[in-house]
Amino acid sequence: METKDTFFSNKYNMNCEGKLIDLSTPQIMGILNVTPDSFFDGGQNNSISSALTQVEKMIKEGATFIDIGGYSSRPNAKDVSIEKEIKRTSPIIESIKKHFPNALVSIDTFRSEVAREAINSGACIVNDISAGKLDNKMFEFIAKENKPYIAMHMRGTPQNMQTKTNYQNVANEVVKELSEITQKLALKGVNDVIIDPGFGFSKTIEQNYNLLNNLESLQTLNRPILVGISRKSMIYNLLNIDPESAINGTTAINTIALLKGANILRVHDVKEAVEITQIVKAMKG
Repeated sequence: METKDTFFSNKYNMNCEGKLIDLSTPQIMGILNVTPDSFFDGGQNNSISSALTQVEKMIKEGATFIDIGGYSSRPNAKDVSIEKEIKRTSPIIESIKKHFPNALVSIDTFRSEVAREAINSGACIVNDISAGKLDNKMFEFIAKENKPYIAMHMRGTPQNMQTKTNYQNVANEVVKELSEITQKLALKGVNDVIIDPGFGFSKTIEQNYNLLNNLESLQTLNRPILVGISRKSMIYNLLNIDPESAINGTTAINTIALLKGANILRVHDVKEAVEITQIVKAMKG
C-alpha cells in the first residue's frame, strides 16, 4: 500500500487487478446483496438479470467497487451453508465480469472457501466482517492470493454479536483490536488491508455514535478506512423511522465520516454518496 500526505490524511493506492485505485479521493462501494433476508434489499437482486440491472445502475452513478454478499449479517440472521453462499454469489460474479469486464468486484464473506470461489469467478477484493476470526484459514488464503482485504471489527458472530457490547472505551478498543489484526496480517506479508470499524456490529446505538465521533482515531493505524452505515439501525432506530426512509440520515453520517478521514463509503445509494464526495472535495479545495 503506497502512502503520502494529502488533505484527506494519507494517500493510499489500492492495487486491484493491476489497477492502482487512488483513495486520496474517497471512493464508493455499491452494495449488491443476493440474499432473501438482508435488512434493506433482501430478495431484490437474487436473479442474474436483476443483479446486472442494479450493477449497471451503480456503475453509471459512479461506483468504483461492487460488493457482492450472499450471507445476511444482520443481527440474528439465519446461518447459511457454504455451498448455498457460493451458489448465490459466484454465478452472479461471473455474469458481472462477462457484461462489465472492468468492474471491480468485492466478495462480502467471512469464509475462505467462498472467497476462493468468488476470486476464481472474477472478484478482486475480499470483504470480511469477522477479520479472520470466523475462519482460521482466511489469512493464509489472503496471503497466498495477494488480494486487497477489508478487515472489519466485530465481536462474536452475526447471531450473537449484540450480546458482546461491553466496552470501557469503544473507539480505543476498536483501534486496539484492529491494530492486532493488521499486525497479524503484516506478519503473513499482507499489506493491502482496508480497515472497517464495523458500525452496527457488536455495538449499541450509543457506542456507534461515540465511535463515529472519534472515527479519526483509526487514522493512527495508517490504513485506508471503509465506513458502512448505509440505512442501518443506528439511523432508523434513533430517528424512529424505517430503513426506506433513512437516506437523509445515511447522507449525514457519510458526510461526517468523510470529514473524519473515511476513504471508502459502502452504500446502497451510489448517486447520493458520489455527490457527497464531490462536495467534500470542493470544500477541502
